[in-house]
Amino acid sequence: MVLSFYSLSAQIIDKVEIKTILNANAGYRALEALNDSTVAFANSNGEVGEIALSGKTRYYKIDLPKDSSNHFRAIASTSNYLFALNIESPARLYKFDKQRYNQLGKVVFLDNNPKAFYDAMYFLDDKNGIAMGDPTDDCLTIITTIDGGTTWQKTDCKNLPKIEPGEAAFAASNTNIASSKKNIWIATGGLKSRVFHSANLGKTWNVCVTPFIQGKPTTGIYSMAFYNSKIGIICGGDYTDKSANLNNKAITNNGGKTWKIVANNVLPGYISCVQFVPNSNGKSLIAVGTEGIYLTRNGGNNWTEISTEGFYSIQIVNEHTAFLGGQGTIATLKF
Repeated sequence: MVLSFYSLSAQIIDKVEIKTILNANAGYRALEALNDSTVAFANSNGEVGEIALSGKTRYYKIDLPKDSSNHFRAIASTSNYLFALNIESPARLYKFDKQRYNQLGKVVFLDNNPKAFYDAMYFLDDKNGIAMGDPTDDCLTIITTIDGGTTWQKTDCKNLPKIEPGEAAFAASNTNIASSKKNIWIATGGLKSRVFHSANLGKTWNVCVTPFIQGKPTTGIYSMAFYNSKIGIICGGDYTDKSANLNNKAITNNGGKTWKIVANNVLPGYISCVQFVPNSNGKSLIAVGTEGIYLTRNGGNNWTEISTEGFYSIQIVNEHTAFLGGQGTIATLKF
């Protein structure tokens, strides 16, 4: 599909091409860019693999237990390894050798807490990684690694800000976590929608209130992204009221200390994933949701709908190419 549209904010004509490269009976919320031509995926059927722009696909070997849903919504990678984490208890974090995809994935972390529900995972570099989940006590569930994913440690609640009643996170697109340098940000939603921040690789944390939509179990921040240590964006809304666009997009220019609502009461509505376009000085972003795909060229102040096709997640691999994950499909986006 090739579309042309006129962007009022950028005053240019853009051509957009969306091409389906994989059809399957699964949901693809967890995508991880490996390079500018390949993404890794983990889906709702317990499958973990890689797919290229050409559609060439390979699957990693995994032994799926019968005591878990094996529904993956979190994925991350280092130079040599790929990691996938299923959402519900027992939650297993698998480590795969990217050069030996026929080698059985190894479980490197297990969470048997009946309340366990993991939302996202992220590696800052080849040594430091983090995964986060909904609270099981009075804090978010956070696990970290400092040895490249060989071992993982759960952060004690005494070292984390206290969670508010009804505050959790959404496993919408593996983008509740963002990072720049030693900074880590985590977004929450529900009755409270806040941004947690660590400036030292997760050793200590503070939390910032936001003007974002909140107050219901389905409202809040569904996705976040940072262009650098200062410029960031949070997007979301209400999954049960997808056209609602009040207080569902906000930006920061000071590393998340304060947030400013943008594009208020105009499209897009519900957003499940947002990403910066590289080498755009933090001005160009693409957001996706079940109602369509949206582009901004001025830092989120104005958006253009470039497709009505719905997707869960996006990974932008260069200035003109992205992968899209949706229900039953992975597609490429040329823009």
